[in-house]
Amino acid sequence: MPTIWLVVLLLALAAAGFYWGRARALSSAGGDARELHSLPSYYGYHVALASFVPAITVLVVWLLAQPLVIENRVSSLIPAEAVPESSTLGLVMSDVRRVAEGLDIAVEQGMLSRKEARDMDTGTQDVRALLGEVGVAVGEDVRPEILSAAQAFRNLAATGKTAMTVVVALLALGGFAWAYTRTHKDFRARNVVERGVLALLILAASLAILTTVGIVLSMLFETRNFFTLHSWTDFFFGLTWAPNFRGDSELSILPLLWGTLYISFIALMVAVPVGLFAAIYLSEYASGAVRAFAKPLLEILAGIPTIVYGLFALLTVGPALVDLFGKGGLLGVEWMAGATSVLTAGLVMGVMLIPFVSSLSDDIINAVPQAMRDGSLGLGATKSETVRQVVMPAALPGIVGAILLAASRAIGETMIVVMGAGAIAKFSANPLESMTTITTRIVSQLTGDTDFASPETLVAFALGLSLFVLTLGLNVLALYIVRKYREQYD
Repeated sequence: MPTIWLVVLLLALAAAGFYWGRARALSSAGGDARELHSLPSYYGYHVALASFVPAITVLVVWLLAQPLVIENRVSSLIPAEAVPESSTLGLVMSDVRRVAEGLDIAVEQGMLSRKEARDMDTGTQDVRALLGEVGVAVGEDVRPEILSAAQAFRNLAATGKTAMTVVVALLALGGFAWAYTRTHKDFRARNVVERGVLALLILAASLAILTTVGIVLSMLFETRNFFTLHSWTDFFFGLTWAPNFRGDSELSILPLLWGTLYISFIALMVAVPVGLFAAIYLSEYASGAVRAFAKPLLEILAGIPTIVYGLFALLTVGPALVDLFGKGGLLGVEWMAGATSVLTAGLVMGVMLIPFVSSLSDDIINAVPQAMRDGSLGLGATKSETVRQVVMPAALPGIVGAILLAASRAIGETMIVVMGAGAIAKFSANPLESMTTITTRIVSQLTGDTDFASPETLVAFALGLSLFVLTLGLNVLALYIVRKYREQYD
């Protein structure tokens, strides 16, 4: 049974549990809801939650764990001599998965029976040609050990899927029966349901924390592997970024960090004044009609894909800057050799960040109590004086948060930098030169056929962890500033 149909059946059972649980509670009270401890709907929710939540939890955990278990089992079946010298076990396993997927498609399309797929032999059939017919490309002829591993992969997957369906179905039916038999007029259904919902809310809140911990730990372990292969002093204190997959590499974060901060600084110099002034105008000076038209129009910028901004930087802003600062430009001096530069990426990224600053700042300024404005105006202050001396200081903690959110967005941007700033890692104060950032280098180091045993690949995780620490520092700074000013204006 496909997983989606299993989920649909669980939802149908939960709906039936709600109806029958509610009906049983009313029946036990002789049809008089006033005799019940809780509202009738709580009895239905109790049966529905008992039949759905445990089953769906096991289903999700099973779907996450089964591929890992199967990969472990199947990889242990592949002999060491079956892994070519120029390959790795991971690449061989990707071939196994591809062959298993092709056999599944062939069975679904009726080109093979389940028995034929299970008993297929490379000595009697051209497996590669068969896979090509179903749209699965294989780079070379399928070796016997690969086909045998793929068949084992399919068998384990089918067995696991059957076992999952049986376990989940039994768990759902068992939960339904257990909750249904407990339902009577004196059962404290509301207390049980509210505790169950509270547990679900705690779980949902914990998932975000656990996800963050998992991401940090995954980067931390790979970063540790990187520092066993490459000097940490060169990474943190070196001045050159020069990866070389054939020899010694110089992998220093400092040139990348400089490019990241430089481009982000220019972007904020564009986004913060424009966005903040736009927010002040929309919240304090604009009429209702102008605000209703301008605010959604401004926020459209936030919905434009970053690749479009990258194209805008490459095809419009970059050439315009070359016409101004390049050879034969309006200023007559060649300060800019090409369309890619720090200024190109910074300007376009600043435009992208304007709605982040303006929309958040507008909401924060509108949240300032009207009584503060009225008191200032009543004391004889002008509109502009009220905005400068009352509204802005009161809204400052939230505005700082909006600016730091925009800074984090700028630091993590990739596509605009790739297309607008270039790929050169160096120190330079000239905004008309090409540079690169940490995120761009992470993508570059993990693109293509990568060997996760080399420092040139593992350095991406060290860069990612450093970027995480940088954004975490920004958040801590924002929290400090917000608390400091909140004490003054509460």
